[in-house]
Amino acid sequence: MFDVTLFGSVFVTLFVIMDPPGITPIFIALTGGRAAKVQRRMAWQAVLVAFGVIAVFALCGQQILDYLHVSVPALRISGGLLLLLIALDLLTGKADEPSQTKDVNVALVPLGMPLLAGPGAIVTVILAVQHASGPSQEISVWAAIVAMHIVLWLTMRYSLAIIRLIKDGGVVLVTRLSGMLLSAIAVQQVANGVMGFVHGGS
Repeated sequence: MFDVTLFGSVFVTLFVIMDPPGITPIFIALTGGRAAKVQRRMAWQAVLVAFGVIAVFALCGQQILDYLHVSVPALRISGGLLLLLIALDLLTGKADEPSQTKDVNVALVPLGMPLLAGPGAIVTVILAVQHASGPSQEISVWAAIVAMHIVLWLTMRYSLAIIRLIKDGGVVLVTRLSGMLLSAIAVQQVANGVMGFVHGGS
């Protein structure tokens, strides 16, 4: 039988971590200046990449981390540093340069990973799958993961209307604000990783 409580718990946890409303300005900033068709494709690609990463770690995440001798705090710090590099590009305007925006598929990095499929989401699904007992709970966990990615796609897909509304000048403003927001997220991830090491997290 489908476990509605577990579904709700996993979905809400992933919603808070993956933050669909918060990803909207970052998606706008990273995909601004591209054709609408390209932006829609990037929304799909980002969600598919995130789902692929999440699915792999849900199936064998703990084994991967153990095999590589990588701790969760280390995963958090590496993800935070990668996000910080992207945030600095957004803040300084380097992300607006043609060589940066046209040739690099931002749907893969940083949107798909580590923004959507970040350390927090990865750890959440690893624990959820490990603690699921029986087929019904496993189905509930996977249903929550799929539902979360549908919400993410809908959020990014319809955020394109915002781009048409605010025009190029608004996109530049959103880009700078997103850089500041993303840098704060990055620093917080690094801080969480450092605290994990201090408290002996693994």
